Amino acid sequence: MTQLPATTAKKLGLVIDLDTCVGCHACVVSCKGWNTENYGAPLSDQDAYGAKPSGTFLNRVHSYEVQPAQGEAQLIHFPKSCLHCEDAPCVTVCPTGASYKRVEDGIVLVNESDCIGCGLCAWACPYGARELDQEEGVMKKCTLCVDRIYNDNLPEEDRQPACVRTCPAGARHFGDLGDPESDVSVLVAERGGFDLMPEQGTKPVNKYLPPRPKDAEPEIDILAPFLDPVVPEAKGFLGWLDNALSSMPGAK
Repeated sequence: MTQLPATTAKKLGLVIDLDTCVGCHACVVSCKGWNTENYGAPLSDQDAYGAKPSGTFLNRVHSYEVQPAQGEAQLIHFPKSCLHCEDAPCVTVCPTGASYKRVEDGIVLVNESDCIGCGLCAWACPYGARELDQEEGVMKKCTLCVDRIYNDNLPEEDRQPACVRTCPAGARHFGDLGDPESDVSVLVAERGGFDLMPEQGTKPVNKYLPPRPKDAEPEIDILAPFLDPVVPEAKGFLGWLDNALSSMPGAK
């Protein structure tokens, strides 16, 4: 069985804001595209255009209707991928050592050349974050785009996971959650970020930011600035036209 490192130099992970995620699935598409064209074996699809399509995805977005204790029901979009847990059970059950957690940054990866597709890691993961690629017969999972974040051939702004780079709502954040001064750690502290299913004891690195109560937000009329007259009284040609139209029969 594979051993977990006692400590890691960093804890790279994601912070996902459930308040701003709009469920557009852009992160799902970009993840599928990048990981099909680059790292490891492609993410295969079966009967993609048939009656029962299926495929391998490293990131999925689930949507739920939630009824708060007070206020109206809310539709919450919940992205889910590997959480790169500190105490990752998927690593310790691997019989070949294919699953491992990196000491330098805490990223959990799969060495596909050593994976035998036994599925034990998928059974051990309480989050359902691993998928067996039916074509390749190997286990696939989120890599935090390890081939992007350390790639010096990419512009600096592109050295982040594809899902983070493509999110149009800015709901996904990437950084070192082991550094209390990092942007992601400060964001978690300010917004009350939480672990997914903490009772499992896996100590996930990825955090979620809770949705804000909708009834606590002030009502803002976004059209109000455009409804007020620009000038109190029209002058020039527009003033003459306004007077002429007002004096026509039937005008009020």
